[in-house]
Amino acid sequence: MANAIVWFRNDLRLADNPALQAALDAGYAPIPVYIHAPEEEGAWAPGAAAEAWRHRSLAALDADLRKRGSRLRIFHSPSQQTLQTLAAACDAEAVFWNRRYEPAIEKRDTAIKSALKHQGLRAESHNGALLLEPWQVATKQGGPYKVFTPFWRAAGAILHLQMLHDAPVALPDVDDGPQGLPLDALKLLPSPAWDAGFWEHWQPGEAGARAALDVFAEGALRDYRSERDRPDHAGTSRLSPHLHFGEIAPWRIATVLLSLRTPRLAEEIDGYLRQLGWREFAHHLLHHFPQTTEQNLNPRFADFGWAKVSPFMRDAWRHGRTGVPIVDAGMRELWHTGWMHNRVRMIVGSYLCKHMRYHWREGARWFWDTLVDADLANNTLGWQWIGGTGADAAPYFRVFNPVTQAEKFDPDATYITRWVPELAKLPPKLRFAPWTDPSTLARLAPDYPRQPIVDLARGRLAALDAYRRIGGDGE
Repeated sequence: MANAIVWFRNDLRLADNPALQAALDAGYAPIPVYIHAPEEEGAWAPGAAAEAWRHRSLAALDADLRKRGSRLRIFHSPSQQTLQTLAAACDAEAVFWNRRYEPAIEKRDTAIKSALKHQGLRAESHNGALLLEPWQVATKQGGPYKVFTPFWRAAGAILHLQMLHDAPVALPDVDDGPQGLPLDALKLLPSPAWDAGFWEHWQPGEAGARAALDVFAEGALRDYRSERDRPDHAGTSRLSPHLHFGEIAPWRIATVLLSLRTPRLAEEIDGYLRQLGWREFAHHLLHHFPQTTEQNLNPRFADFGWAKVSPFMRDAWRHGRTGVPIVDAGMRELWHTGWMHNRVRMIVGSYLCKHMRYHWREGARWFWDTLVDADLANNTLGWQWIGGTGADAAPYFRVFNPVTQAEKFDPDATYITRWVPELAKLPPKLRFAPWTDPSTLARLAPDYPRQPIVDLARGRLAALDAYRRIGGDGE
């Protein structure tokens, strides 16, 4: 049996892995390889929280491989050189991998495929991350979409879910060539271990992804549309980090959910599949507009009057000390769990981009370093949507009021109290805007900020004024 390298990246699973399956179908003995080369990812090398997840996911993948008689070889060196050297040393005839769509990675992988073929190797890449490739959906004029609803409608017309493949029962162990490094040599874990609290909330790896899907399908799915915006309830799937690291295929999620379809669940399932569609849309945009990781998609905002960053105010936002409870709750949830509820992501983002009037890149960079599900496509789309500067964006003049948002989506202040416990002695209604009763705040929560770092009314008016200066119409 001839050998083939299977290059694992953000596809850390054995089931539904097109690259692994292609190698097996072609009759090769797979040599599983992971190459750590963050410097090849340009300005958006992985953040610290994501790397802490990666360590555990790689460990889980290696354990799954060892149960089947194989193992993961780990390297920390330039990707092209490593693949070429390893192929020669292992007498491999082919290299298989699943595609990634970040601009720097796409460019690098194109060069690697060319070099491998020039070396005489079979080099194949596959779609292991998306329901559809970013270039498969196009307007009638052949261009990219900039609005989600017509994009998803067009995607639905051509979408066919990939076939499911169980993980192989057994894999051969190939002894040839370099054996690689121990996982700890990559130094992915933080020191000191500020991530220690993350892991009571998460189980990285393929088994954890399957378990999360089962929990969602058996529970929150039933009321997904009404509960997904409630941070005080367990109403979402929490599959985002598992999807980012490729611990589960999106077509498996879709297939499992569609198998549960009944009249009662039809709209709930469609609502969740629409969220998978947003993920597809994010990759579609990033592929066609790679500059948007740094630049506004909407050129009108090139001269927008973003405020000068105050380190004090920026740090207050980052660490949940803004004086606005729902914002502070979200930022503290992020710090303690590596994740934040999606509705709250919009609230804290709106406060940063509109009330504080800081450039969306300030938020994108912080989320990139602190989210375990930090994904370049989703992060870029999300922050440009919040900032009003991207595709299908919320209009800039639509400024979320964090108090009314909290009252609507956390009506008993349960979420606020969990993450901002110093407010627990306040009457529940006062927890939404404690500055409105200064004496009670000072007496019952003396350690909490007396006022928001940006007054909500003044911040909103300043944002609208800045918008009008670039020709915006306002409300």
